[in-house]
Order: sequence, then C-alpha cells, then structure tokens
Amino acid sequence: MTQATGLGSLQDLADRFERASQAYVAAFGLRRDADWYILKLQEEVGELTQAWSRLSGRARTGDRSEAELKAQLADETADVLGHILLLARNWEVDLAPAIRRKWRFELDSDT
Repeated sequence: MTQATGLGSLQDLADRFERASQAYVAAFGLRRDADWYILKLQEEVGELTQAWSRLSGRARTGDRSEAELKAQLADETADVLGHILLLARNWEVDLAPAIRRKWRFELDSDT
C-alpha cells in the first residue's frame, strides 16, 4: 500500500485512519480483533446504503435538507474508505498490486 494518491500514499492514508481509529476505540473502550475490521466495514456499508436510500428518495429523510443528505452520504463514504484501508492495513493486504490487477491502472499514474 505504498502508491501515491492525492492525499499521500495509500499507506500514509491508512496510517492516518489507524491513528484516528485507535483514538476512537480508546475513547469508547472498544476492542479490535481480526473480525472487528470486517464487521465494522459491513456496518459502515449499511450506513452508506441508508444514506443513499435517503438521498435517492427510497427512505424517509426526516427534516434533513438535500445538502444535509449529501453531507451524510459523503460522511458515510469516508467511513467506508477508512474502514477498507484499516482492514487492508490490519490484514496486510497490499492494495497497489490488487488495484493494478483488478482496475488496470497504477496509483502513481494518470493512465
């Protein structure tokens, strides 16, 4: 996970999410184990789906404005990204070669 992105390398970004996650679990007295990463990712994907359902008119929106719904979608998307990187970091998954194989591009290239 060492290829460059607009936010630094994937490894740097994963490390930043790790520090934030460590602070979160310490603040709430949680314990992370190997299962926590996949279960938390699943939870966040569910929240992203719920946010999309609200924004697309498939679920109740309450008193939320369209701007609030879009912000919620962005927040949940960020959570999913963070938890994907946490999972990859914890399970020692090297994403750069996987992206090259699956998406057919290099992270440090515009092509």
